[in-house]
Amino acid sequence: MFRSTLHAALLLAAVVFPGSAMAIEEPSYRVLETRGDVEVREYAPHVVAAVEVEGERGEALSRGFRLLANYIFGNNRSRAKVEMTAPVAQVAQPEKLQMTAPVTGERLEGGRWKVTFLMPSEYSLERLPLPNDPRVHHEQVPARKVAALRFSGWATDGNVSQHLEALQGQLEKLGLRPLGEPVLAQYDPPWSLPFWRRNEWLVEVDGGGT
Repeated sequence: MFRSTLHAALLLAAVVFPGSAMAIEEPSYRVLETRGDVEVREYAPHVVAAVEVEGERGEALSRGFRLLANYIFGNNRSRAKVEMTAPVAQVAQPEKLQMTAPVTGERLEGGRWKVTFLMPSEYSLERLPLPNDPRVHHEQVPARKVAALRFSGWATDGNVSQHLEALQGQLEKLGLRPLGEPVLAQYDPPWSLPFWRRNEWLVEVDGGGT
């Protein structure tokens, strides 16, 4: 049985451009099976940008999100040249990365939090623009099997605690052994209504599915 440590995630606010819609990329996975309220998934390898921050949960995760948002919106040392519409500019320009979801937070030892943001699938680890901020780094996440429990509503302590306990109970009944700490993922912008909000507890597991 793993610890009932609460993890938190920050919402990624959608950027709205006049007259256009933005599709938000999510991690690629296939559903192996569904057991009650738990979905067993096989996630493909992917790359995340990560930062570790200290402090109280809300404040620390807010700080981590700002650091990552600053990176994806141009605070990086891109090796790519500017678009062909401006061929006269030959110097490398800051590169903006596409929006993805979810942003996740994981509690570490010593009062530290690890905040991660999925990188667009078009980028390999080698091709990602380098962050200007040394606190931001990239990590390669291997393929893995994950148990997921989806729920709606605001991510209050009571709501996430209730569903974390539900996930733990389901894993025991299903014979799925957790391989790490659970992570709380949130996918919606702040203005989404509670009953439309998508939250998930995710935990890597051993066993279950084929």
